[in-house]
Amino acid sequence: MNDYQHPVNLNLNVRGLPVSATLAINELSNQLIRDGKKIYKLGLGQSPFPVEKSVVEALKANAHQKNYLPVKGLDPLRETVADYYNKTQKLDFKKEDILIGPGSKELMFLMQLVHHGDLLVPSPSWVSYAPQAKILGHNVFWIETDSKNKWILSPDALDQLCVKDKSRPRIIIINYPNNPTGYSYDLDTLKDIAHIARKYGVIILSDEIYGELEYKGRHVSIAQFYPEGTIISGGLSKWCGAGGWRLGVFAFPSKLKWLLDAMASVASETFTSTSAPIQYAAVTAYTGGPHIDQYLQQSRRILDALSTYAVNILRSTGIEIEYPDGGFYLFPDFSNLRDKIEKNNIYNSEDLCSKILEDIGVAMLPGTMFGRPKKELSLRISCVDFDGTKALAAAQHTASDKSLNDNFLNRYCCNVTKAISKIKNWLEK
Repeated sequence: MNDYQHPVNLNLNVRGLPVSATLAINELSNQLIRDGKKIYKLGLGQSPFPVEKSVVEALKANAHQKNYLPVKGLDPLRETVADYYNKTQKLDFKKEDILIGPGSKELMFLMQLVHHGDLLVPSPSWVSYAPQAKILGHNVFWIETDSKNKWILSPDALDQLCVKDKSRPRIIIINYPNNPTGYSYDLDTLKDIAHIARKYGVIILSDEIYGELEYKGRHVSIAQFYPEGTIISGGLSKWCGAGGWRLGVFAFPSKLKWLLDAMASVASETFTSTSAPIQYAAVTAYTGGPHIDQYLQQSRRILDALSTYAVNILRSTGIEIEYPDGGFYLFPDFSNLRDKIEKNNIYNSEDLCSKILEDIGVAMLPGTMFGRPKKELSLRISCVDFDGTKALAAAQHTASDKSLNDNFLNRYCCNVTKAISKIKNWLEK
């Protein structure tokens, strides 16, 4: 008898796995536009802003860089990223603690591949955390949150899950400002989560890809309170407008160097190294300076004003939603309008999204894609369908001590403001 067993598990895990929801809605929106329909693209969370000019110039200057770079990343970039976190978060990282990859999503997958433990994710969370674990056959535990607490992970809920089996290896992913909600954590909550994670030896992956887009510019990493057990995830896609460049960074505590090294070993057998010209350009991005500070200040102003405008409109329909703290997203729950919505034979968030797209051409994502119950009428709105180049230029000519008013938003972010108004009118019909 042949003892060899065919490795079918991964095939079974991948079979039937759909395309990532955010990418699927973008492709659908583009197809509908090609078909001649007017579509407001509030589905994909892509930065509307151009890559900052000095970073673009650095890419041009390094277009000739053609050699394979070290698997863990370009040394000057790793040094610069370590300095960035030391400066912005007062954390003691060194070059050796930094791993560069072709997007933070790829690094997250490698982390789950080499770490054989459970994945814990608050609900709602970004669409790709759980599917990555599913591909690898790992256990996923969703931790419920409450809309009345801004969908924020409760330290008590984390404690209640971990206490059931204190010895299991676990990683929890927290993301803030959050995708899909836009909300962030206060310092006391971060400290309490850090305490619980340390108590049970849980590794925290702190996805801080939107950290620089916290509207007040005051993002604080949970790694300040649990430095020995927190990995920080970041990259260029959101705050630098360079999603298509595919550059992600992980910053590891020294105690988790084994995990960094294991991920690098797998990287050496898969993607080899991240694009050389982009790594050289990223040195400029992470070095920062007055130009990038100004770019970030104006980006935050625009996103803050636009999200405030949208929340005010949604609230006027009776939807209960708090103002976000950063990023691109809103996560309204239409459940308190259920009686009215169900008259149109809409009973879940997927039906709600499809009906709104069909009726008024506004593309969004249902809450089910982010781990919410199917019957809950929650949706994610990405406030990104506008020309960020024109909006940034106009914002720079508007007094920095003043909020950007509705006239500015209706002129430079009109696709988003029109879409939100269309949702309001649709609800009030």
